[in-house]
Amino acid sequence: MSTERINVLYLDDEPSNLVSFMANFRRDFNVFTTSNPGEALRMVDVQSIHVVICDHKMPQLTGVQFFERLSVTHPDIIRILLTGYTDVQTVIDAINQGQVYRYFAKPMDPEEIRDTIKSAYEFFLASKKARETYTRLLRENEQLEFMLRQKLLN
Repeated sequence: MSTERINVLYLDDEPSNLVSFMANFRRDFNVFTTSNPGEALRMVDVQSIHVVICDHKMPQLTGVQFFERLSVTHPDIIRILLTGYTDVQTVIDAINQGQVYRYFAKPMDPEEIRDTIKSAYEFFLASKKARETYTRLLRENEQLEFMLRQKLLN
């Protein structure tokens, strides 16, 4: 695992949940919290956030709707959805629309969340490496094609 500290953003409309999350995870991760989806989107613009955990039921918009927006502007951030409700359609929407890495029911188990954040970060790093490799291979392929065309023209 990388020695870089994992940056986690937790979005929940209940202030007590934000305080509890910070208390549970601040020693393990760089934790950012907010109850405002707009502020959360601004935070990911200025911070290097690796994992976002979001409550599903919020007054402004649902967690799935938030993740839909986030996946457009920051597709690399790993998304984890929390909910106090067990609704199969919510799970389906989270996966299909919000591109959620994992789904948890409240109350959450801190050890399971901690382990999931770590595995989500590993997935983040692997995805980043794969994108970098793909970009490098495309560039090298273009260079080879250029050299081949040059050789064929001579």
